[in-house]
Amino acid sequence: MPAIATEGLTKHYRPTDWRRRAAGAPIRALESCSLDVHQGEIFGFLGPNGAGKSTLIRLLLGFIHPTAGSGTVLGLSIERESVAIRARIGYLPGGIALYDGLTGERHLDYLAELSDREPVRRGDLCDRLELSTRTLRRPIRDYSRGMRQKIGIVQALQHDPELAILDEPSEGLDPLMQRAFYGVLEDVRADGRTVFFSSHVLSEVERVCDRVAIVRAGRLVLTGEVATLRAQRRRRVELRFAGPTPDLAGVPGVGGIDVDVAAGLLTCSLAGDPRPFLDAIRSAAVTDLAIEPARLEDAFLELYAGEEAAEAADAGA
Repeated sequence: MPAIATEGLTKHYRPTDWRRRAAGAPIRALESCSLDVHQGEIFGFLGPNGAGKSTLIRLLLGFIHPTAGSGTVLGLSIERESVAIRARIGYLPGGIALYDGLTGERHLDYLAELSDREPVRRGDLCDRLELSTRTLRRPIRDYSRGMRQKIGIVQALQHDPELAILDEPSEGLDPLMQRAFYGVLEDVRADGRTVFFSSHVLSEVERVCDRVAIVRAGRLVLTGEVATLRAQRRRRVELRFAGPTPDLAGVPGVGGIDVDVAAGLLTCSLAGDPRPFLDAIRSAAVTDLAIEPARLEDAFLELYAGEEAAEAADAGA
């Protein structure tokens, strides 16, 4: 049983602007989203702000109801059993709002009481996120943005939930705390728990996720393993040579070839398996070679560029 499963999940809103309402054009926040999140994995839901990430999370938790489609969380229906879902998960909303009059400690106690489960992970989480006893006894109103985010992370994970749903979890954390947070996620996964988090920060998704789904304008455009997405992108190659120019015409995966004979410099792009390229330059007098490492960010940007080009072609047609 997947931790999360959706089939054609869709959410449209009625526009508030009277012109759009008169035109009958709904706001398509999420359109026919179908995905499976496996138990025991860290799954990243990636896209820019406004792409539909938070809409999906609200649908999964039963805060809003779908226009069409269906979904389950831990085998429970998101429409009929949302209360039972919320009792079994940990949730960090984006831009979490806290009670300023409570201390950090009282806030965590209060939220633990709502979940009706012992906060067995709290001590370890507070230590790793540097929330000291003295800090937890201060009122929330005195907390910085980063400290508030730490409280949000602890409250979502302190009761050791089967599934944690985190919306922009590293927002407001400094680099050291981000590193500590990534370590927490890896330990949660090692204990067999599942983490689903939305983010627009590509570097953190690349660092901690097993799989990722990319959403654009409410539509799921790609789902796959992080390593697979990296392998699909084109890397930039810079090759310096002496003597005859290496012949790369027709080599699989090589494109965008540009040669400056005077400088002895060849640049190109490389996709997929690099071995045909390496075989092609084996006999050349190569003096220097640089191949950029594949990054998820480039795959993401290439994907979005391709989607925009396809949309422009459709509009022209």
